[in-house]
Amino acid sequence: MRNRVLRLAGTVIVTGLAATYIVSKIDIGQTAHTIGNASPAWLVLSALLTVGTVPPQAWRWQMLLRARGIVDGIPWLTRAYFVSYAVGQVLPTSVGGDASRIYETARRHPGQASPVAGSVLLERALGGGVTLVLAAVGIVLSIGHYDIGAYLWVEVLFVVLTLAAGFVFFSQRMRRFVRIGVPLLQRLRVEKPVRAAYEGIHGYRAHASTLFGVSAITTVAQLSRVVAIWASGEAVGIHLSIRPYVVLGPLLFLVMLVPFTVNGLGVREAFFVSFLGKLGVAHDPAFACGFLFFVMTLLLALPGLAVLLWEGVRRKPQVVLDG
Repeated sequence: MRNRVLRLAGTVIVTGLAATYIVSKIDIGQTAHTIGNASPAWLVLSALLTVGTVPPQAWRWQMLLRARGIVDGIPWLTRAYFVSYAVGQVLPTSVGGDASRIYETARRHPGQASPVAGSVLLERALGGGVTLVLAAVGIVLSIGHYDIGAYLWVEVLFVVLTLAAGFVFFSQRMRRFVRIGVPLLQRLRVEKPVRAAYEGIHGYRAHASTLFGVSAITTVAQLSRVVAIWASGEAVGIHLSIRPYVVLGPLLFLVMLVPFTVNGLGVREAFFVSFLGKLGVAHDPAFACGFLFFVMTLLLALPGLAVLLWEGVRRKPQVVLDG
């Protein structure tokens, strides 16, 4: 109960601060006009690029599951992905969607909860690693063209944390040090799920080729999402090269992991206003670009919502009337 109250308070505070920042920067009427006059052609391109990333993501997940002896088809894994996007609209950020995939897949494969959790968490970790690499490439490409130096230190911090996490999860030598934290985890009553996640990820250290393939697929998917964001910017009259978006996109994906939000509400749009504002973009179209990115995430959720409704109807108990 206490944790729920703290999470709710954190969500209200973070969302409130982001909303206050946004309102202080934009003209609501002008922003609505900008969104209403967005180019349909660019929006269609953004939508196709966004939705088109789901089957490749299902494929990379299939590779991770297969490496641990769990076999499942692309259609069901794609379905699970769409459902996770729908769940992520009401639970905190993408973490809620990940929990949905773990829960559904573990039920589908009894006794495989640890490798299933490991596959989802490792997929997220590899996605974060690829995200940081793309951000670094974007920063290099932007040197001398765009003033984004303030975000360099944010990326450096994430790089250090990601490398440290990778060392902890994959190093055999670190296992004895990890055990030191077991008593604390037991007191916090999270030892079992943390152990399952750790063992699930650690088991992939012998599958280097799989990790390389998954990283390659992730790179293509991330680049597709970056181009989708660029297309949304073009739709509302933001005419920048794709270079700054290669920095914006990956950092945005990391910002979306902030736990005290509902699907990144407010934080996402504030990030667009801040980042694009440093590049000379007016606040109204910058917010409009962030809002359209939100619309694309809603688009991802629609197939999952349809699946949940359909399956709910099919499971509805039939009422038999006598006589």
